[in-house]
Amino acid sequence: MKPLRHAVALLLALFAGVAHARTLDADIARVRLPIATLEGVHVHLDWPANATEGALHLTAARVDAPDLGVHARNLAWTCPLRRAPRAGWQCDGTLRSGRDTFALSIAFDAADTRARFGRGRGVLAVERNAATPDLTRVDLAQVPIAWAQGLLSQAWADARLQGGTLDGRVDVRSPKRGPLQIAGHLQTNGLKLETTDASIAGDHLAGAFDFDYRINDAPTPSLLTLDGTLRGGEFLVGTTYVALPATPVALSIAAEHRVGDGWRLPRLSWDDGNVLQVTGSATFAEDAALRALDLQVRSRDLAPVRDRYLSGVLGNAGLGELALSGALDAHVRLDESGLRDFVATPHAVDIVDPGGRFAFHGLDGELRFSGDAAETSALRWHDGALYGLKFDAASLPLRSERGAIALTAPVDVPFLGGSLRFEDMTLRPPANGQGADAVFGLRVDHLDIGQLATTFGWPAFRGELTGRLPRAHYANERLDFEGGLSMAMFDGRVDVSSLSMERPFGVAPTLAADLRIDDLDLLALTEVFDFGSITGRLDGTIDALRLVDWSVTAFDARLHTDTPPRGVRQRISQRAVQSISSVGDSSFVTTLQGKLIGLFDDFGYRRIGIGCRLANEVCEMTGLRSAGDTFTIVDGAGIPRLTVNGIHRRVDWPTLVERLAAVGSGEVKPVVE
Repeated sequence: MKPLRHAVALLLALFAGVAHARTLDADIARVRLPIATLEGVHVHLDWPANATEGALHLTAARVDAPDLGVHARNLAWTCPLRRAPRAGWQCDGTLRSGRDTFALSIAFDAADTRARFGRGRGVLAVERNAATPDLTRVDLAQVPIAWAQGLLSQAWADARLQGGTLDGRVDVRSPKRGPLQIAGHLQTNGLKLETTDASIAGDHLAGAFDFDYRINDAPTPSLLTLDGTLRGGEFLVGTTYVALPATPVALSIAAEHRVGDGWRLPRLSWDDGNVLQVTGSATFAEDAALRALDLQVRSRDLAPVRDRYLSGVLGNAGLGELALSGALDAHVRLDESGLRDFVATPHAVDIVDPGGRFAFHGLDGELRFSGDAAETSALRWHDGALYGLKFDAASLPLRSERGAIALTAPVDVPFLGGSLRFEDMTLRPPANGQGADAVFGLRVDHLDIGQLATTFGWPAFRGELTGRLPRAHYANERLDFEGGLSMAMFDGRVDVSSLSMERPFGVAPTLAADLRIDDLDLLALTEVFDFGSITGRLDGTIDALRLVDWSVTAFDARLHTDTPPRGVRQRISQRAVQSISSVGDSSFVTTLQGKLIGLFDDFGYRRIGIGCRLANEVCEMTGLRSAGDTFTIVDGAGIPRLTVNGIHRRVDWPTLVERLAAVGSGEVKPVVE
């Protein structure tokens, strides 16, 4: 058993007593020492007459030292016993515990007791002086960290040491009156540990620490101080992943433990230079659950913070590549239920998503959150962008109380030649096991659709986007809007309703909406798409539209022309006929005048209608009416009379998109047969 390695000092004391007794065999039921109890001890000494040494065999059925976390069973030590100078003795042999074998050497005289314990390259040397009987000094050289498991379990029951080595010195003081004290200086390399529930883990950790641990009897608390540096390695606490730099990070802790009441850390500090400095206090329950946390945080250079400290949290939110710069001061307090209050003060902070989803530049001001009494603050930025669409400076006047942050007045954000007006907003950060929750009202005024089209590489649409969303609700990574938006474009309107988003800034954002199209000028629309020319007005609906990562995955669209006023002619060009035919797997049919059709640039039509229901990358096509397996898209009128029929009801969506792209690029040439 690994805890046996901590029992060496206990065996020394027992050995000293029985060796001086010079007995050949001795059975001792129980031996009580200041910090341990040994049971079932048997000593056998075989010393032939006139020999210079004897063979010693010592066994112990049980060794218990609760304060050191030692609970050993079935020890056996065999060695040649020799006399040493100053009326002393020495013995160097093999110690066995189950299947484990170690080298154990003990030497003592009237003044000193010394022992050397090891296996492989790991050596633990123990020294005890008669002038200071309460002090045992332990020197370590490349000692496997797992040898400290028993002692660690006293302070942290769920932790399991799995790798690494220790070097340094430890002093163990065990006075008759007063606490057991374990203090010293240790260096660790390649430390690997994990809790039983895997909520905390560390790997390749290296550091050097001075520590002092005093174990008191209840009700007096046990005390621990630790000061040192970490250098390299990584660890995980919950969802917080920390990748330590090669440069030293200073760590200092003062803690006290009461049996049954957990740990209190009145002082803790973390110093990673300009990147991150943290000071504060914390309280944990006996099971290591957080009770209270009060931290002052400062960063003079936010750029390395993401990779060193935030990659786990940001990665879970789909923001693993988020770029940060600037400086930040913050004060954060938490309790069992979560966030209690905080103050964050950014200094010229830039937050940029490399994926282009959002960006904020020049964040300044102050953001306050309060779980109790009201606090006011204001946050501002110089400019930013949302999915590549730039917006200008704005300032948010804020008030926080009872766990929520709210706007105290409407805020206008200049955007796309118009403005976004946040009429109200209330945000509740994660608490009590619930995620973030936000409610806001938004008004959209005269946004330039042309700028929107240019940003996304769309055809040169023109028009304005206006509307009001009186209530938008974000919770569980879903954003739902009440109300709607209206786009004035192509001398008509496109109304958007049932708008919602899932994971708007996370992985694979999803958008859903219903669209209603009313009275669009087909001539202006088809000219923009280089589709040919069609005169008339277009109505229709696009229901259950769904985009995943901004790619269309589902919709149910029905588009058709209006009945024109009396005397208004509706015309469709040869190019438009060819475009419709190439996109929709269609053919056109004429009367006996078909031989003359190539002489005409355009044709009259009565109605145009087409539909597509997209699911699983297949479009179920429909038109004005059905004729067996075909459906009519263009119903001709006049002379020559031309009708366009669709001949395939099921069309592969990726293929259809390719055809649309070909039409828009001018690759489809008008051909009349």
